[in-house]
Amino acid sequence: MSAVLVRGVRLPQPDGSLSGLVDLHVVGGRVALVTRAGGASPREGERAASGGVLDAGGRLALPGFVDAHTHAEAAVFDPEVQLALLRQGVTTVVTGQDGVSFAPSDASTYAWAAGYFAAIDGEHPTFRGGSARDLLATYDGATPVNVAYLAPHGTLRHQVLGTAQRPATDHELTRLVALLERALDDGACGLSTGLEYVPAAYADERELVALARVAAARGLPHVSHMRGYEEKAGPAFAELVRVARASGVATHVSHFHGPATELAGYVDDARADGLDVTFDSYPYLRGCSILSMVSLPTWLPVADRAATVAALRDPAVRDRLGPHFEGLAALWPRVTFASVPGPLAWAEGRTLPDVATRLGLSAPDTVVEVLVSTELRASCVFEQPPTNSAESVRALANHPAHLAGSDAIYLGGRPHPRGWGAFPRFLTTHVASGDWTWWDAVEHLSGRAARRFGLAGRGSLVPGSVADLVLVDPGAVRDLATYEAPRVPASGIEDVLVAGVPVLTGGALTGATPGGGLRPA
Repeated sequence: MSAVLVRGVRLPQPDGSLSGLVDLHVVGGRVALVTRAGGASPREGERAASGGVLDAGGRLALPGFVDAHTHAEAAVFDPEVQLALLRQGVTTVVTGQDGVSFAPSDASTYAWAAGYFAAIDGEHPTFRGGSARDLLATYDGATPVNVAYLAPHGTLRHQVLGTAQRPATDHELTRLVALLERALDDGACGLSTGLEYVPAAYADERELVALARVAAARGLPHVSHMRGYEEKAGPAFAELVRVARASGVATHVSHFHGPATELAGYVDDARADGLDVTFDSYPYLRGCSILSMVSLPTWLPVADRAATVAALRDPAVRDRLGPHFEGLAALWPRVTFASVPGPLAWAEGRTLPDVATRLGLSAPDTVVEVLVSTELRASCVFEQPPTNSAESVRALANHPAHLAGSDAIYLGGRPHPRGWGAFPRFLTTHVASGDWTWWDAVEHLSGRAARRFGLAGRGSLVPGSVADLVLVDPGAVRDLATYEAPRVPASGIEDVLVAGVPVLTGGALTGATPGGGLRPA
């Protein structure tokens, strides 16, 4: 069996302190023993030492971080993204978010999902349709990090209803339930819904409850991009509560943001009522999504890219969009283009007003021009409304139901920096300020997500745990990525093991690929 001795680490303790120096003996990809540093080693430790020694030099040893919300299902094969993840200490990503991803699918549904979320998920290098089991298998031995996968409601829906703008019939709902049952049996770690995206936006509560019951029966969560945020957060959260009560499902809210007192109150009330509710958030005041979702109404068939592009070329449709665009006037100055493939690629990193001036167009006409020229494949970074604040972001991250999620999107010339810096930013904001102890940091960044998604053996470094292990220099850890230079890896984490195999050494990738698709247990 593979073995390594990680010598001279400190471990966070439940009382908030750090242990004295200890050695971690890793055998067969798991933590076999924790012993006093330099002490006599039992047989297992001797065998570990014979396989290799990693001198930690007094650094902290933490379980690998679990990014509870990321769009890395295709990007994880890119060495630049692998480096971005590992330099943050992230060893597991939870994908299949927002109700749209690659599986389960036939060739037509894969093409739809890859096209609709082209600026979010990109295109998988080898997978072109198949089961969730097939998709998870593409990661086995092919990446240095682990990939967990949520069964995406919109993708299921496309296989049954296409892009139909209506709730499912009884017969269609039976088919949706069967598809979800198979996806969960194939290893998906829960159900994801994206209720601001189409076609999921057309689902009624009856459909959501029926699917949530399938997840509940397997002890897996319903993870939801709610039907709205900010001023829509109250009714949107209430819908999830009704679904949870009717189905018994554990509920997890994606990228929760807005006024913390209000949002935390919703969560506290639900938990006090006996519901199992958690949420993830990222430590930034700007979001990122596809431009079509940010700018277009749902009466357009935005999940059908060809139909929407054709509609946007129709003067009558443009006239009808006028009042909708007027209602977004306050948004336009807050938008910066992130990914704009094609002839307008020069717009990446520029604000919408700046691009509009350069094109000699109004802001709405510029949006339409970008959408048409990219066939809806454009994305943008946008400042969130003033109802959100740094104080709210910090308060939500301190909530006992909080999990860390970057919502990382890795595509485009000027992506959001959260894919390169979210986790060290959590550490520098909350540990350095005294909000969290290092034990708390493990809970927020690893332990809670491992438990929420059924990732057995992860989220701790006790004997028997999977040796996904991160060495952290507390004085050096920080995020370096900015909106102007987003692709800069973080500092302070230079050595990482996944399943006991070194995947990052001295801050560089080793080329080892011990990661794989994770199935809940």
